[in-house]
Amino acid sequence: MPAVIRVRRPIGAKLVGIISVLLLLSLGAITLLVSVMVSADVRITAEDNNFNVNLRSSVEAERILEAIRSETLLLLDTLDVLEPYPDLARTAAALFFKRNPDLAAVVPADGDGASHINEAFFAANGLDSEGLGSLIQAGDGSGELLLRNAAPVFGLPLLTLFLPRQDGTRLVLFSPESLAGTFGSGTSLSFLVNDRGDLLIHPDDSLVMAGTNMASSPFIKLMRESGEGSLQTLYTGEDGKEYLGAFRKLSLANAAVITSAEYGVIFEGVSATTRRNLYLSGAVLCIAVLFIWFFSKTISAPLKSLAAAAERIKGGEFEQKLEAKGKDEISLLTERFVEMGHGLAERERLRDSFGRFTNKTIAEQAMRGELTLGGETKQVTIFFSDIRSFTAISEKLEPAEVVEFLNDYMTRMVDCVDKTSGVVDKFIGDAVMAVWGAPLSAGSSAQDAFNCVKAALLMRAALHQFNQGRGGDKKPRIRIGCGINTGDVVAGQIGSSQRMEYTVIGDAVNLASRTEALNKPLGTDILITENTYALIGNQLITEEMPPITVKGKEKPVRMFAVVNLRPAQGAVPKPATLAELRQILGIPAPDLGKVNVNAEEQKYKIQGD
Repeated sequence: MPAVIRVRRPIGAKLVGIISVLLLLSLGAITLLVSVMVSADVRITAEDNNFNVNLRSSVEAERILEAIRSETLLLLDTLDVLEPYPDLARTAAALFFKRNPDLAAVVPADGDGASHINEAFFAANGLDSEGLGSLIQAGDGSGELLLRNAAPVFGLPLLTLFLPRQDGTRLVLFSPESLAGTFGSGTSLSFLVNDRGDLLIHPDDSLVMAGTNMASSPFIKLMRESGEGSLQTLYTGEDGKEYLGAFRKLSLANAAVITSAEYGVIFEGVSATTRRNLYLSGAVLCIAVLFIWFFSKTISAPLKSLAAAAERIKGGEFEQKLEAKGKDEISLLTERFVEMGHGLAERERLRDSFGRFTNKTIAEQAMRGELTLGGETKQVTIFFSDIRSFTAISEKLEPAEVVEFLNDYMTRMVDCVDKTSGVVDKFIGDAVMAVWGAPLSAGSSAQDAFNCVKAALLMRAALHQFNQGRGGDKKPRIRIGCGINTGDVVAGQIGSSQRMEYTVIGDAVNLASRTEALNKPLGTDILITENTYALIGNQLITEEMPPITVKGKEKPVRMFAVVNLRPAQGAVPKPATLAELRQILGIPAPDLGKVNVNAEEQKYKIQGD
């Protein structure tokens, strides 16, 4: 089952996050910059436009009002001259109203004197001249040139101009239609107010008809209180919205033209452009995210394959079939990864093959270059084993059968050594030499010694299983003898720079070898010396053999036959005595008094009582 690679922060997510942040920052910065710059341009343009509209409207209003004032004064002067000639005076008045159809009437403000009425105007608009009386009664006695709203009186957009003369003030009633034409509507809205804040002209006629007074408006207050003839500024209206307002006071009639533009409307185009830019940025971001996500797959998928391959290599599967697609760095990495796997596989095969000729621990240290010529003194436990009567057994077998027999036997014995952390030093024909404590120790000399004895007991059990079903010349049943000794040795690489062998040498090794040879005359299968017994004797069931005098040693060496491991309290081991062991293994009990061990070399001499 392929390994499942779980990554907390996938490359795809990182790329998407990084690119998204970069896009958001760049697009946001561009949008903000454009908005700020465009907003600044729009504001300047709007201010210029608003001010120019206000200027044009006020100039035109002044011109029209001045024309009404001049024409009316000319009429009055003409009528004064023609006063002796009533018919000519009426003709002059008629011609005046014909030439100025927007003028409805010219009447004295105090009602005392001649009134001149444009009957055609009243008739055409369905007005009653009686309304003039209301205007006269509401007249302003200040004697100034003023404008008042007459629309509420007549129900029609009409203005009254209070025109002072030496002989009294005249009320000039006229239609503001030509004047209103100069007050266009749009982004910038213009209207006319008088000195009291009455709305005189406005694109919304209903406000004029209602006689709306705007004196409470913040901007009208500013205009009335300001000593400036014209001004433009931002203000907040009564509705809470921001407006760009401009005013210009007229040079006559104490009136002013107001032009205002809602600030939000001015920048509506900028806001719309900003929104479109944001929508475009969102679309670009989505497309970029999709593109980056699919692109990241071309990176993350090969890397996941490499990670999965690494997990398999970690588990020992060195040969990996990975295909490098493309010519980028990941493809190069994939190729090198496959080559690395081949190299590791070759190294593992070499280590395995090398380990077959020597111990794997030594092989690994040698491959790491940790083993060099020379040695060090260590306390180790040395083990020797030998097959009894091997020469006689091999003479009855063909060479191939001997090899097959030995391979089967050695495999079982070496497995016991490996299981107890021992190192097979060498094979000497049918004999096995192994060491515990070099090159690596289990932690202490006592533990190394115990592991060695445990290996020997495992060999006893393995040999018992090996002998099951065997018998006869071609499949002989065999017995072995094991000798174990603990002592100081020189451990290291022995040989030359071209040919080296890791081994241990010293008197302790010789004693272990000679101890193994004593098993046959003593009727045992596992013998340990007093050196090993001193370390772990309390963990074993043993029987002491007669001490042995070893050539070259002054004092006899005590020997102990290993029967079994000492059991837990209350347990009954089997075998529990050497006699039981001999019975199980089929070893006859020797007469130790008649035994002559290795008489030719006189290496040993059994000490009698």
